[in-house]
Amino acid sequence: MKAAALALIAAGIVLAFYGVNAMNSASSSLSRFFTGAPTDRAIWLLLGGVALLVAGLAILLPGFRKH
Repeated sequence: MKAAALALIAAGIVLAFYGVNAMNSASSSLSRFFTGAPTDRAIWLLLGGVALLVAGLAILLPGFRKH
């Protein structure tokens, strides 16, 4: 269970990193210029990364599993 939690945390960090890079890309800047919002891809990468990170951390919490 601990290995799965660490894998979720690692995947969350990677997705969040790609999301931040996508937010700073030229296409996202162009989208922000015309629509006022970054691209959908950047938003989904960030949301997915945060969700995986939170899920991994929740699994590692002491009260998550009942013995």
